[in-house]
Amino acid sequence: MTTALWDFSDLVAASGGVSDGAPSREVTGFTIDSRALQPGEVFVALTDRRDGHEFVSTAFAAGASAAIVKKGYVRQSGDGALIRVEDPQTALEKIGVASRARLNPKAKVVAVTGSVGKTGTKEMLRACLGQLGTVHASEKSFNNHFGVPLTLARMPKTVDFAVFEIGMNHAEEIRPLAKMVLPHAAIITTVEAVHLENFATVDDIADAKAEIFDGVVPGGTVVIKRDNPFCGRLKDSAARLGLKVSTFGFAADADVVFHELIAREDGSHLTVQMHGRRSEIILGIPGVHIAENALGVVATLDALGVDVAKGVKALSSLKPPSGRGARSYLTVPGGTALLIDESYNANPASMRAALKTLAAVSRENFPRRIAVLADMLELGPDADAMHLALQDAVDDAGVDLIFACGPRMKGLYDALDDRKKGHYAPKARDLEDRIAAHLRLGDVVMVKGSNGLRLQPLVAALQTRFPPA
Repeated sequence: MTTALWDFSDLVAASGGVSDGAPSREVTGFTIDSRALQPGEVFVALTDRRDGHEFVSTAFAAGASAAIVKKGYVRQSGDGALIRVEDPQTALEKIGVASRARLNPKAKVVAVTGSVGKTGTKEMLRACLGQLGTVHASEKSFNNHFGVPLTLARMPKTVDFAVFEIGMNHAEEIRPLAKMVLPHAAIITTVEAVHLENFATVDDIADAKAEIFDGVVPGGTVVIKRDNPFCGRLKDSAARLGLKVSTFGFAADADVVFHELIAREDGSHLTVQMHGRRSEIILGIPGVHIAENALGVVATLDALGVDVAKGVKALSSLKPPSGRGARSYLTVPGGTALLIDESYNANPASMRAALKTLAAVSRENFPRRIAVLADMLELGPDADAMHLALQDAVDDAGVDLIFACGPRMKGLYDALDDRKKGHYAPKARDLEDRIAAHLRLGDVVMVKGSNGLRLQPLVAALQTRFPPA
């Protein structure tokens, strides 16, 4: 039996609205998508892209316990309990704030942001803290002005830990969300040249990421990548707010220091040094960038004052999610090829990390390395140069064959040695037949690009075309 998440009268009070009717079932959650609604959830009728009020009756037909609507909404036949408010978005934010306020005072809250690695780090923290108590965390990449208050509203008041991902592509996006979350520890995974279409410099991106510090509770800790060029700038921002700072990375003076990473049959063995002692962590997800994010996770757990050794045991069983390094095998002429799906999104830092992951695959089992690369979006006026600058990363990774799509990636493709050129096409869908014709036993294929280039359907098409035996 599902436990009630909110008492209806408390929910109405938190929303700042008035009730119109009583729910016929307990409130068990919240959604802004009537198509995904589960019985018992409250439907919030937002008006951002489409007017959610058009789907209120659909939500009740699917089993909604109530709907949060504008005051002027006209009740339809079949509608259940309504909470009438001035603005559903504002009401959702108020509910999120109330949810954070009712959390057990002993509970610990973490916020995660950064140019790269937010979701992966959030999932690592979710797993580690799950070893130590009950955890509530953001779903998928619910990290914007909808996702953060929605995640807060869904939070049971009895959880021991909560982990929130907070993203941005403009200044002043993170600050209000961080002030809703009020984390005890906040981690910035890294600061890179991402979303430059909306920022004049990378310094401005660092300052926008530092907005997360404004939400950290007094006496809380911020966790920063020591090797990042903006570490000093971020530390200064934290110091102005009187917050503690913990650093992680490869630098010897970091609080949590990388020592060694060895790939073995049971996973990657990462040796870290913290408080003058070395310890080993087994990572189920390969990649140097994953190991680096794990250092940040260790620093965050330490900042929370929890049992780090017990928590990090969860990292051995984690597997990369779809689009973020997930691996699958393709049955190709002669035997098997390995597919690495990095199709979720891309920027220069994550592209380089993905190429390093490709390079780490042993040539003993997979002797030929193929990269399918698509445009990286939102890079501003220097986008062409940033794509072309990936040539050294391609060479360092020992990539044997490149397939490329998108107008920006064409510059890199044209600059390649002819022996590395597989095929270029404006759209990802036009690469499928070309890639399929080249695949053979012992290939490892890594697919990477921004969401707007639609590489996910290409990955799915290859998996359908060459299903595992």
